[in-house]
Amino acid sequence: MDCTRNELSKDIINFFKSLGIEVHTTTKALGHQGFFRLNRIDISKNIKPERVIPTLIHEFSHYIIYKKKPLCKDFFPIFNTNEDFLYEELQKVTNFVDENSKLEKLFIQKENIKETINYHEKIIKNKYPNFKRGEEFKPFTKYARFSDVKHLLKYDAVKVLHWFSYKTYSIINIEKEFPDIPEEFVSYLKLRSCQRKQASVTRRIRKLNKYYNEPTELFARFIEGLYIDQDKTITTAPKTFGIFKELFEENYYTPLNKLFEIVNIQV
Repeated sequence: MDCTRNELSKDIINFFKSLGIEVHTTTKALGHQGFFRLNRIDISKNIKPERVIPTLIHEFSHYIIYKKKPLCKDFFPIFNTNEDFLYEELQKVTNFVDENSKLEKLFIQKENIKETINYHEKIIKNKYPNFKRGEEFKPFTKYARFSDVKHLLKYDAVKVLHWFSYKTYSIINIEKEFPDIPEEFVSYLKLRSCQRKQASVTRRIRKLNKYYNEPTELFARFIEGLYIDQDKTITTAPKTFGIFKELFEENYYTPLNKLFEIVNIQV
């Protein structure tokens, strides 16, 4: 971190402490870049130097709203309105402030899994044209009844007890561990494995979308955006900025105005 950035970070932290906020910079921040809870702000010790100030600003934005309404579930405590355009504009700001919010890697992963599922389904249907993903595959059930391969129907890797020792099996090595298994049954097990992965990715997407679209998170990234690229933020969310500016000038977000003086954000 260069000297100027380091000094500015110290000024921000000292300001936070003057408000009675605990600031910690030597934790992992619960696995995030930063974290706000009650009267405490954590900044991850593993954060990139250029992300320290934006993250401090982001977490302080949570503090501002927390002081107004601890359990804020809509935009009214933030902007004195719940206009529909707020979500649309602030989502766009979030997408340029945090590229990860687009979830592009997860959507690509989900699409790749879908293609793999279709590939294995074709192999199965070459032998069993009536195969349906959502129904029991009776030919496999009959085949695997007395084989350890049945355990891979629910798990990608298993350890099975045989008398006084264990045998380990995995989807990755299925052809080696069960050399006589028909190709269509291998594809069935791999299809089931992909379905588990697909469900996991879908849950991850749903969870992250919920997180990124929370009103307090959208507001925090809006404030962060004013520091990172004020012109782009205003252009992306002109109506939201208009409401924010009016409330800001009425000291609605005190003591955010003092932080803006420190980091030179002009509204």
